[in-house]
Amino acid sequence: MNRPALIILLCATAFLSEAAAQQYIRVNQLGYQPAKTKNAVWCSITAVEAPAAFSILDANTRKVVWKGKAGKGFGAYGPFSQTCRLDFSGFRQTGRFFLRAGEAESPVFRIAPDAYAQAPDFALRYMRQQRCGYNPFLRDSCHTHDGYTMYGPMPDSTHIDVTGGWHDASDYLQYSTTSANATYHLLAAWRDFPQLFSDAHQAQGTPGSNGIADVLDEARWGLDWLLKMHPRPDWMFNQIADDRDHVNMRIPKEDPFYGKGFERPVYFCTGEQQGLGKHKNRATGTASTAGKFSSAFALGANMWKQYDPDFAGRLRQHAQSAFDFGLAKPGVCQTAPNRAPYFYEEDNWKDDMQLAAVALHQSGIAADRDLLQYARQLAADEPVTPWLGADTALHYQWYPFINIGHYELAKTLRGQQRRAVIEYYRQGIDRVWQKAQANAFYRGVPFIWCSNNLTTSFAIQCYWYRQLSGDRRYEALEQACFDWLFGVNIWGSSFVYGLPADGDTPVDPHSAFTHLKKYPIDGGLVDGPVYGSIYGRLIGIQLYEPDEYAAFQSRLAVYHDDYGDYSTNEPTMDGTASLIYLLAAQAARAK
Repeated sequence: MNRPALIILLCATAFLSEAAAQQYIRVNQLGYQPAKTKNAVWCSITAVEAPAAFSILDANTRKVVWKGKAGKGFGAYGPFSQTCRLDFSGFRQTGRFFLRAGEAESPVFRIAPDAYAQAPDFALRYMRQQRCGYNPFLRDSCHTHDGYTMYGPMPDSTHIDVTGGWHDASDYLQYSTTSANATYHLLAAWRDFPQLFSDAHQAQGTPGSNGIADVLDEARWGLDWLLKMHPRPDWMFNQIADDRDHVNMRIPKEDPFYGKGFERPVYFCTGEQQGLGKHKNRATGTASTAGKFSSAFALGANMWKQYDPDFAGRLRQHAQSAFDFGLAKPGVCQTAPNRAPYFYEEDNWKDDMQLAAVALHQSGIAADRDLLQYARQLAADEPVTPWLGADTALHYQWYPFINIGHYELAKTLRGQQRRAVIEYYRQGIDRVWQKAQANAFYRGVPFIWCSNNLTTSFAIQCYWYRQLSGDRRYEALEQACFDWLFGVNIWGSSFVYGLPADGDTPVDPHSAFTHLKKYPIDGGLVDGPVYGSIYGRLIGIQLYEPDEYAAFQSRLAVYHDDYGDYSTNEPTMDGTASLIYLLAAQAARAK
């Protein structure tokens, strides 16, 4: 071979090698169920044509066991120049496999009916680790002096016992809104999928069976704290502590920087603007918080009446008083900032009171009221959760991200009234679908702060819509949202710590447990990717390690597995609680 020809050959070989190195196949690393929808995404950073076909290979023999036709090329998305979907729903063998398309091979994944069976209990580990008061992971207690009241009808700095509950995220703030929502999801998971949860822990979270499923024990932990935060009919508290918490990273113990020994401030639900420092919220009422209290109490009363009738009776009373507390001041009760401008900017409350009204009716707590008519009116006032189909939203602006009340109301109604509420869900889903079908990941959820929480909740709405209507037209979108959380995303990473054990999952999250002590935060769902424009504006972010995902960052979206990035890699308690419900729903599909 002459020299020019050799040079051409070497250049071509190098080009092909580089092209192969920049092609990827994203799969759900948690696995797939044999008879259900199965999709992956092929993507290439270099500008090449999308493959026309793909193969499934047995992971042990590396022999081709199935071939399929690749989907259309969707073109550029984020860092990729070309993308396409690989649909292998028709392949129903069980085992361990990987995909090959173009010049790329996927990670190995599992296909089995029980692919998700252990996942709900695994994610519960994170909830136990987030416990405040007695923490079973640390086998120690924290924040036992909480707290002193602010903004209430009692004198400021009055002591009240509100020890308990869960820490909100990697910080140690505690919010009634997120805690009530998390409690509701845990209760609903037990109600809807009791067969999927084990009993391996005592009520205190320590190992050992107590005759009650662990998910119900965890919900009880939340309910006990919510009762403390609503100790009498005319008292309700919205949060413990504020962003002074962020002075440093530490393992939870006692916090001496709130000006009153080890006590932390406890903010009363006034329905008015609050903020003890430079920044204030925009609160207008109490209904958004009170509605969440009421629905959690009402569902809890139903779930606990067979185990502890006296406790269930207390919950029934508090469900009614919380609902009345919300009726007294319609509006939103946002969390209180202090030094930083960040807070939960919830701007809707009718969804919360709608769910509360239906829960009261379903439980028989307030059957004498025309609660269903009230709930139907609230549903009609906000038929579609406003962020659905939008490109952005404020932080927790439309919380809890979907209208749970639509699902419960539709189950209660009949005929045209039922169909009308189900249609509200469809309209919201279709708004997301109009955006999602334009890219290979079927991504229609905006990349705002806590995008994984939005994705989880939206997948639940899709599931509930399918259950209510029997309409399967959005099933691929529903599955794409679930797959996104476990690896069918731009970065090819699961966003759940330690799940699956042999997968690419977060290892350096924004968490004191991992950063200071190397404790695993098993099951924690991290915030998820944000728009590059959002990432560039955030205060105090600094990466501490080289970015292993540097090739996949773009102006569209950024994600870092780095302790220094609190915007994309911080786990949240409420997001994980919602994920527990979604995992249970997915696992139940194999039944």
